[in-house]
Amino acid sequence: MSTTQISPRISYDHGVSDKKLIGETIGAFFDRTVETYREREALVVRHQKVRWSWGELGRRVDELAAGLLTLGLERGDRVGIWSPNNSEWILTQFATAKAGLVLVNVNPAYRRAELEYAMNKVECKALILAPALKTSNYLEIVQDLVKAAKLPHLKHIVRLGAEKTPGMLNFEDVATAGGNAEKARIADLAPHLQFDDAINIQFTSGTTGFPKGATLSHHNILNNGYFVGEGLKLTPEDRLCIPVPLYHCFGMVMGNLGCLTHGSTMVYPSEAFDPLATLQAASEERCTALYGVPTMFIAQLDHPEFARFDLKSLRTGIMAGSPCPIEVMKRVQSQMNMGEVTIAYGMTETSPVSTQCATDDPVERRVSTVGQVLPHIEIKIVDGEGRAVPRGTTGEFCTRGYSVMKGYWNDEEKTREAIDDGGWMHTGDLAVMDEQGYVNIVGRLKDLVIRGGENVYPREIEEFLYRHPKVQDVQVIGVPDQKYGEEICAWIKLRDGEQATAEEIREFCKGQIAHYKIPRYVEFVPEFPMTITGKIQKFVMREQTIDKLGLKIQKTA
Repeated sequence: MSTTQISPRISYDHGVSDKKLIGETIGAFFDRTVETYREREALVVRHQKVRWSWGELGRRVDELAAGLLTLGLERGDRVGIWSPNNSEWILTQFATAKAGLVLVNVNPAYRRAELEYAMNKVECKALILAPALKTSNYLEIVQDLVKAAKLPHLKHIVRLGAEKTPGMLNFEDVATAGGNAEKARIADLAPHLQFDDAINIQFTSGTTGFPKGATLSHHNILNNGYFVGEGLKLTPEDRLCIPVPLYHCFGMVMGNLGCLTHGSTMVYPSEAFDPLATLQAASEERCTALYGVPTMFIAQLDHPEFARFDLKSLRTGIMAGSPCPIEVMKRVQSQMNMGEVTIAYGMTETSPVSTQCATDDPVERRVSTVGQVLPHIEIKIVDGEGRAVPRGTTGEFCTRGYSVMKGYWNDEEKTREAIDDGGWMHTGDLAVMDEQGYVNIVGRLKDLVIRGGENVYPREIEEFLYRHPKVQDVQVIGVPDQKYGEEICAWIKLRDGEQATAEEIREFCKGQIAHYKIPRYVEFVPEFPMTITGKIQKFVMREQTIDKLGLKIQKTA
């Protein structure tokens, strides 16, 4: 046996497992879970007072799947859902899968122009929608678009709630409209559906231009949900608190499908994230696992009533969506009893997770990396020429395998830009892989700040500033500078009741980090611009800073 090793080792790894990929559709797997765990609790929706067993969930999903067929929808047709978290969302997720329809997730934060673009891009035939969310009146927006003949493909609008709206169907009526003939058609359809069929379209929030519709298959998302759940060691005894949005992979894949594949219970605390409702749900429902992005965990930890909740039932969970501050991770482990909390990393286009920490990884690993590659996935880190770099070297993170999307819906050009000839998805994220295969995400390719020829990774400065006792949250960006090309700007959210000056922050950095990494500009802010999923919008921060400080963008050679 040869002991020859390639030296130095390149940044490539692949996940192995004695567990095989699931080779079936979501509908087929769903039926088996319902049969196996019929009497066990499947779903708790606190704000709707819903508490369903797997048997009850299965019955309602079958009814809705049959009801959708009464609308004349055919296999492969697109059905949109524009709604916050609720029981109707999950019913629609599984019913469309069983009916061979493609579920189109519409961001609850979308307004008129964005909805119009998304509906027409994928030619949605039906739209299921909540009446409103916060300041958005969904019914009015859709009625206006229909009146103006802006949604030519849309044949059916289905509204949630008991009230009637002219020209719209009610969800409950559709859910009970299917008869024996439609139920028989659903059963007949099952063996014809293929696990590689497109089943879901999620629009990725582009920082420029229109959002792109990442198209995902049964195989993509069922397996990713399964292996993420395996990483958390989920069992039918587990109860997962899901305060993250269902329209996003974090909720519907890592949450719903993670539970489906393990017979675990799904708990929705509220229709949109609320720190108090999440703490109440985790405590009163005796949840064993909790999901969230770092800002959600910060909001819970810093809630004035945090101390009164008994979180002893919590064991594990996932923090993902944006880089996790080390100090926050440590507090989640010690104060929320989540000793086995893991970090996961991914993107919508990869179903979403590519790497995840193990529940028993040393704390240092879990606070400083995004873990190792998931089973049955390959990863590599490449330079600007597309060549794999040596371990320990920064480059672009790429991934390949079952999790890579089918492509962007009806956009071959953008698909080709993202997925190369070798089938590698280029993420646009900068990463480093160590000797053991643990990956650290150091920033976005486009977030990289080049100051006077020095590469500066905002993440590194953010991690340092989190150590300041007055700093609750911090984001670092690059802004234009006449002399250096770019300069460092830190946006800082202070802890309640604290005050600080820019000079104090800079003084804290002196002698601790390289002089060129010390922020020239410090902005104290009450909050950061972010998407509904909690992703910080650094491009918005950059634009606002340039406007406020009067920094003209200079062209550098």
